Amino acid sequence: MRGLIRVFGMDHMSNLRNSSTAWQRFKKHKAALFSLYLLGVLITAVLVLPEFSPHTYETTDWGAIFSAPTWNNGHWFGTDELGRDVFVRTLIGGRVSILVALLASTVSVVIGVSYGALAGFIGGRVDQWMMRWVDILYSLPFMFFAILLMTFFGRHLSLLFIAIGAISWLDMSRIVRGQTLSLKHKEFIEAARVCGVRTPQIIWRHIVPNTLGIVAIYTTLTIPSVILTESFLSFLGLGVQEPLTSWGVLINQGAQNMSVAWWTLIFPAVFLISTLYCCHFIGDGLRDAFDPKDNASC
Repeated sequence: MRGLIRVFGMDHMSNLRNSSTAWQRFKKHKAALFSLYLLGVLITAVLVLPEFSPHTYETTDWGAIFSAPTWNNGHWFGTDELGRDVFVRTLIGGRVSILVALLASTVSVVIGVSYGALAGFIGGRVDQWMMRWVDILYSLPFMFFAILLMTFFGRHLSLLFIAIGAISWLDMSRIVRGQTLSLKHKEFIEAARVCGVRTPQIIWRHIVPNTLGIVAIYTTLTIPSVILTESFLSFLGLGVQEPLTSWGVLINQGAQNMSVAWWTLIFPAVFLISTLYCCHFIGDGLRDAFDPKDNASC
């Protein structure tokens, strides 16, 4: 029994050591580390800077319609077709886009990890039935589902979370299921079973913590995908509605006004592209940090 307890405890010690080693590896990835800092600056900017601006995202200035970027009147990114400050609207749009991405990614992680870990650990017919249900959901066209949802229930921001979150967890569940299938026959899992630990505790205390590396990697890839999805839906007029805005809405409006006001497109696009690239490089850094081949060589 002492041997089982020792194996049981070594699992937690190994997790702590691997986390420390992974952080050291991540810091060596210069692009990922810089992207992490830059993403922190972007998130801080969209949360804090609008509070210090003399303008709001919905205030119109009819005397400054399509005003070019300037420091004189406080319109640093210029104004749009209604004289609204593009700087504040870009930051407020970032709040909405990042909020949608974080909430939809949270739904993806919670549902996907729970579903995939349960299916993989139980196995057998239950696993087959659960994964066939995932295949059925994969066959449903996402855009048709989103359009149908918006048409029947209205264009609310909460429905946007539901529409994106309802489909984004499918890939996560498959990834976690694959990891669970490779973990459930490990020595520390067998030790937990012998010690009488119940199945839910084994899943949440031992299976799920050992999948967090791949979950963290895939989450950083899910966030830009969700942001692009929200931007695309907003571009089609199915997402965020006026006067509230998002990067997708701003890019849609900027594309229509680019011939007379290039700044209405460029600034939101730069913020969106910067955020997407930051998430991409952070995902690359996490992948290298948690790579099992690298860990085995240490």
